[in-house]
Amino acid sequence: MRIKAVIAYDGSKFYGFQKQTSTTQTVAYQIEKLLKALQIDTQIVASGRTDRGVHASNQIIHFDIPSYWQDIDKLKNILNHKLNGILFKHMCIVDNSFHARFDAKSRVYRYIFTHNLNIFEQNYISFYPEKFDKNRLDEALSMFIGKHDFRYFHKTGSNPHSTIREIHKSYYIKRGKYHYIYLHANGFLRSQVRMIVDASLKVAQGKITLNELEEQINNKHQHTNMLAPAQGLYLARIIY
Repeated sequence: MRIKAVIAYDGSKFYGFQKQTSTTQTVAYQIEKLLKALQIDTQIVASGRTDRGVHASNQIIHFDIPSYWQDIDKLKNILNHKLNGILFKHMCIVDNSFHARFDAKSRVYRYIFTHNLNIFEQNYISFYPEKFDKNRLDEALSMFIGKHDFRYFHKTGSNPHSTIREIHKSYYIKRGKYHYIYLHANGFLRSQVRMIVDASLKVAQGKITLNELEEQINNKHQHTNMLAPAQGLYLARIIY
């Protein structure tokens, strides 16, 4: 039977979602390890990978379980009791053709930052001490909307089949002392969201111009390759 699950996890406890040869402290490894202890030998497939320190509030995964596991609620409760830093919010049986990654139509990321550092929030909200121009931030973010070749907006060392992605929405809002940037796209390259956030904030802070940002989006010149801190980034929603 194929299981579709909605999970949340505290990225500060893990070296990313995907399994790695150098560490066992990844989300996928910890789930698979526990499932194997329950006599469920399966691989976890996610809607997308997240980097070290990046959180998820609604990641979608799928995996297969033996047919004798009829009590899905019991399995969910065991997983939540045993796992540390990972929460199974919802689980259901789906058709075997369902694929968490390939069936996803779009992904939504949320980036949260503040000017007021709180020691108890430092693993979950990014700290930007500098003030910025909201209007310029809005202008910068709007430039990413549409289909672009993002070869200058992903982490080097990754080798994607294509660097073309389509961003459907990109916007900023403020709630109280917290600032939010949302990005909706059909998919994202490795560290693309963090690079877009950092470049947009550089424009808002007057460190690079809108023209320079446009040059980078059009692959004429790379003016910045810095990443926004991972702490403030959340995989917020997957749309099917």
